[in-house]
Amino acid sequence: MEDPDFAVLVTGAAPGGPAPLKAVRAVTGLSLWHSRRLLDDAPTVAVESVPFDLAGPAARRLREAGVPVAVRCGWCRRTLPEGEAPVDPGGCDPRVEPAAHCPANSLTSCDCDFCAAYGPLPGHGGRPAAEG
Repeated sequence: MEDPDFAVLVTGAAPGGPAPLKAVRAVTGLSLWHSRRLLDDAPTVAVESVPFDLAGPAARRLREAGVPVAVRCGWCRRTLPEGEAPVDPGGCDPRVEPAAHCPANSLTSCDCDFCAAYGPLPGHGGRPAAEG
């Protein structure tokens, strides 16, 4: 079973100064010159094909530096809301795996054949239910 990949998208123009450049460089590993080009080319992809537990902190770091970003799921192509809270899986349309296997959603259990036979995958099905 595979987890979906996520992309961190730069959605608009970033403020000038060193903070956005340093944040892009830290997140992408690009040189300062290439980081400036990436910011100048917005909207564009800053990081792609990373797991959710790396995409969320990367987006947070860029936001803290003033860079407008969004995180997009590689399975359903949805743009996740700002923050790292689980999202409602209602709009998720995964191509391969059950929606419950996506670490970005708020499902607390999975009823797929794999999980029924072998138990939940690490990180799947064990998330506490949202308080409400």
